[in-house]
Parts: sequence; C-alpha cells; structure tokens
Amino acid sequence: MQRYLGQGSITGAAGGRDAAACRLHDALKPTTRAATPAQHHLAPRWLGLLVLPLALLLPPAWQAQAQTLPDATRARLDHAVDTVMTRYTLPGIAVGVIEHGQVVYTRTAGERIAGSGQAIDAQTLFKIASNSKAMTTALLGRLVDEGKLRWDDPVTKYLPQFQMHDSWVTANMRVADLLTHSSGLPLGGGDLMLWPQPNAFTADDIIHGLRYIKPAYSFRSRYEYDNLLYVVAGAVATATGGAPYATLMRREVFAPLGLDRCQVGSWNRDAVGDVAQPHYLKDGRNVPLGEDGAVIPALTSDPAGGIRCDLTDMLQWARNWLVPTHAQLQWLSPVQRDVLQAPHMLIPVSTQRRRQDDTHVMAYGYGWRMADVDGTWMVWHTGTLNGMYSMLALFPDQQGGFVFMINGSGDAARTVLGDVLTKHFTAPADGHDANWYADELDQASTARTAAANAPTAAPTAVAASKLVAWTGIYRDPWLGEVSICPQAGEVRFAAVKSPRLAGPIMRLDQRLLVHWDDPGVDPDAWLDFHAASGNEPVTLRMAKVDPLGDFSSDYEDLHFERIGACRR
Repeated sequence: MQRYLGQGSITGAAGGRDAAACRLHDALKPTTRAATPAQHHLAPRWLGLLVLPLALLLPPAWQAQAQTLPDATRARLDHAVDTVMTRYTLPGIAVGVIEHGQVVYTRTAGERIAGSGQAIDAQTLFKIASNSKAMTTALLGRLVDEGKLRWDDPVTKYLPQFQMHDSWVTANMRVADLLTHSSGLPLGGGDLMLWPQPNAFTADDIIHGLRYIKPAYSFRSRYEYDNLLYVVAGAVATATGGAPYATLMRREVFAPLGLDRCQVGSWNRDAVGDVAQPHYLKDGRNVPLGEDGAVIPALTSDPAGGIRCDLTDMLQWARNWLVPTHAQLQWLSPVQRDVLQAPHMLIPVSTQRRRQDDTHVMAYGYGWRMADVDGTWMVWHTGTLNGMYSMLALFPDQQGGFVFMINGSGDAARTVLGDVLTKHFTAPADGHDANWYADELDQASTARTAAANAPTAAPTAVAASKLVAWTGIYRDPWLGEVSICPQAGEVRFAAVKSPRLAGPIMRLDQRLLVHWDDPGVDPDAWLDFHAASGNEPVTLRMAKVDPLGDFSSDYEDLHFERIGACRR
C-alpha cells in the first residue's frame, strides 16, 4: 500500500538509498528551525527574467524540442530506460529531459494496460501522486499574490473547526506550516484516512480526526513527511478561493499554463482517453491494480496527490519553473516562486547521500525538496501510489531538469533511473550506468531487509472458536469503527469507512495478524489485543508485520477500544 511520498533518497519514497533516513530520524535530528518566509534573504533568481529575450518566449514544451543530444548521450539515456524497463519488469514508462530550457529527449515505452496493446505515448495520463503537492502550493501562491491569503495567517482564520492534538499548536499553526512536514504529526500520521482508496473519509473527517493523532515530536522542530495537512491546505484554498479545490486547480493552474490534459476532481475516463492504469507484479507478471471505472471520482486526497498528467504537460509544468515566460511571471510572481522553492525545513542528510552525492544540505520548501548534489542545486519531488511512481527534478542554474512516470511496481526503478538522470546534470563524467546503480541498490536493500528481520513464514488460519475473547465492534477516534467478527468459520477484520481494509485474522508464530484480502493493500498488520481491566474495555493495537512497510500504513497510530458485541 505504497503512497505519495518520496521520502528519503533523491528518488525514493520508503525505499532507495536513504531509506534509513526515512525512519531513523532520532539519529539524525536537524537542529535548525525553519525560517519564516519573511526571514529568507535568498537572491530571487526570477527577477532577472522579468524582461525576457525572445528565445525564452517559447511555445509549449513539446514544440520546444529545438536542441538535439549527441548520439552517445541519447544512447546512454536510452540504455538507462531500457535497463529499468527490463530489470524491474515495468509495464510502461514516459520520460522527458530538458536542457537550457528546451526539451531535448523524450521516450515512451510499454503499455497503458499490460497485454492490451495500448502503447504509452506522450499524451498518456499517469497519476503523479505527491508531485501534486507543488501544484497545490502554486495555487496557494496565486491566492497570496491576489491578496486573498497570507502564508503567516493562522489556519483557524479560514477553517475555525481546525484542531490539532495540542491547543497551542492549533492556535499557532500557520498556512505555511501545513506545507513543510514539521507539524509534529508522526511519519505518515493519519494516512489510513486517505488510503487505501476508495474509502468514505471526507476532508471534514480528516480535519476532525487530526485532533486525535498524538504528536511524535514538538511543533516545527523536525521533518516528518505527512499527507493530511495538504488536504487541509486544499480546504484553505477552497475557503479563500471561493470554489472547490478541483475547480480552482483547473481554473488557476491548468488553464493559464496550458496543461490541457491534466485532470483533477471528477472526470470521464473515456471522454479524456489515453489513461495508464497501475499494476503490481504477481509471479513475474504485471497485473492491473484497481482499474478505473468510466467516471473517475473526486478524491479527498486530491490536494496531496490526486492529480493526473501526461508527459507533455509535465514538461510544460517544469519549463514554467525553469524558463518562465512573461505571461507565466504574471501568473505567479517572482516573489512567490522563490518562496515556494526556498528552504523552509531542514531534512537529515544520510551518510549514503553524503558519500554518493556530496550533499551537505537538504531541505523542504512548499511542495518541493531541495539539496546540493555534486555542487549543483537541485529542486525535486517524487510521487508514489499503488502501482504508480513519478519523479520531477529541476536544476535551476542550468535551466534543466527531467520528469518520468511509471505505471507499475517502480520503487527501485525510480531510484535507479532518478540517479542516472540526476548525474546527467550534476556529474556528467560519472561513468556509472543504470546497472551499476541497480547493483548498488540491491546490496543496500538486501542489508536493510536482513536488518529488519521481517518474518518470512506464511501465516496459518485460526478457527473462530479460538478468538471468542477478542471478537466484537471496536472503535478508533479517527479511523472509526471496525468489526472483528465470525464469518464462514473464520474471524474477519473489516473497517467500516475503508472497505479495502478487510481480511481474515491469522496466526504467525505466537502472534495474531490480519491478512488483507486485497493484494494492493500491504503490509499485513499485527493485532495485539489487551484484556479488559477494571473500568477499561478490551483494547487493540496494531503494527506493520514488515517493519520496512510503507509508512502510510500507520497502524501504530491507531488506538482501538471494544465498544460492543458483533452485530447479528
């Protein structure tokens, strides 16, 4: 059940070469608190572009492929794409590279649906997942430019019902604090209200549920990736922009920038056409995962990661940041562009990143990450959803960047291809090919897996008669009710508001776990029941069976109490 994210390595979410940095923050706590926007004294690199030479007033990205790559460079990039496609059995991919403001390389390969014969092309829509966050912050930046919003405004000014676990944090949470992953929420805290999709949680449910999630650290003291507060940011946009989030995104971002194929909210699959579907690997074969119906519904998670775009529009989106036209600088001011891509919260730099990329500083802006890589400034984000992976990277000083999107199990593929494309800009003489990076990643992954000591045995069935003491209806303050009740000779776990969180209770060694029915929901979860004591009811705590499992499966943040017997 992998989600948005991109946390840790330049290219990875919960995986990649900085996976340890994703989870072992206690050993790498940043000591510097983020500055507010008013405290930044970075030279605004966009001011010099207010009067642009004619060469920069280019048409949309796909028509801007005026430069050509040397044959050797093109062959090296083709080899990298071919390697990840083959080595990781990807169903499909779309890749684009920008140099000096112009698209110099594009490549699409594979199929929208494995086995369909429907080829991926430059207009194929992919879920961009957490790359949506930068579009949400650009929308907010527009509202700031229009005087409808200030970054330092308290969230409660626009959402009086907003409440965090701590009342002081509630009162002092600024709009800007929603965007920097430094709220105090635990890593991925509350993400089970967003995934697995579909579910019945609304933005109002999320705003209400936040008050029950206990902080893992003090407010603004460190970086821990979250998604819920971007949903809150979308609600702030709705409150200040006077229209639903999806309407605002189409009107204020897609239309002015000519992102003609990007989709958000509810839309018709067949009318839009050319839509890639996510996949998972089963016995070495790509299997579609949660295929779209005829009508794509609006998702509560849209502001955090629900947007879909094609390669053409993603390259246009990237060029808007690298070589903005005069009209684009009117669309979003140079001041707000710098605010969005300025460092606001430090991110720990792992030993591996320091060794491989010579990185000294890594930070989060508003919907963007940034770091020095081999002496080159890099601004980027990744996106992760079940069966969909993406990466967008900018090298502002070179007016260069790249984007790629994958519609399969692409965690490792993203890491490897992202490394190759990054070195294309930061260390072109590096000499390592995709297979070298893949071998390095394999070694690191093997070591992490061994250290995690996750169980490898298969769970076994448990008769309903053995679980009588624990059956009943349970409730968590933010996830809501689940039933743990007999059905057809077994006891099943079923979440009322999240129907894909369902499966039989089984045993592994001496512990109970729930084994999810849906292969797209992972990892399985340990179930630790605690008997009633005095006035305290039976309680249930959960944890990931695989400790390296996706952080959005935040079972550890749940606190269930039994509230009644199973309903007949």
